[in-house]
Amino acid sequence: MKKSEKLKGKEAVTARKKQRMQYAVAGTAIIFLALIAGYILFNPFVAKNGDTVMIYYTGSFENGTVFDSNAGGNPLVFTIGDHAVITGLEEAVTGMAPNSTKTVTIPSDKAYGPYREDLIMVMNRSILPPDIEPEVGHTYSIRRTNDRAVAYVRILSFNNSSITVDQNHLLAGQNLTFAIQFIGFSKE
Repeated sequence: MKKSEKLKGKEAVTARKKQRMQYAVAGTAIIFLALIAGYILFNPFVAKNGDTVMIYYTGSFENGTVFDSNAGGNPLVFTIGDHAVITGLEEAVTGMAPNSTKTVTIPSDKAYGPYREDLIMVMNRSILPPDIEPEVGHTYSIRRTNDRAVAYVRILSFNNSSITVDQNHLLAGQNLTFAIQFIGFSKE
């Protein structure tokens, strides 16, 4: 049996209505996503790249041992994007609103980097000034001869002629957890 022309016409109208509805839903979704993206990128009430922010934080290792905190003291003030703090902390604060809190785990590659065995060196003891008596576990600053930059080294062992030093940051290789309280923006 052939469909009547009237039935075919009704089906075509229904198909066009369905297609218009699909276009309307897709258009609404695109507008909604654009509004969310605009809110995130241009919201003056959340922290973003270039903002100078103030936070309180408590940093701990994966086992819960606290290694640093400024709670009850002065807030940490830094500008997002200036790399004055570890990358993971900048990323964690980005998007936070004043008076909000969050806890994040920052992997070592966004904290102080991996622990590198090549940064352990045996050196002539003369790199230390003669008035300094080395102590195992202590960190000292030394001026490198090749570029005159200051390097921080931790003494692992020593004898009369040599010292074994570790140039890794004390927190290298550690995944770190930070409880962050975003206080607000600084005018500094």
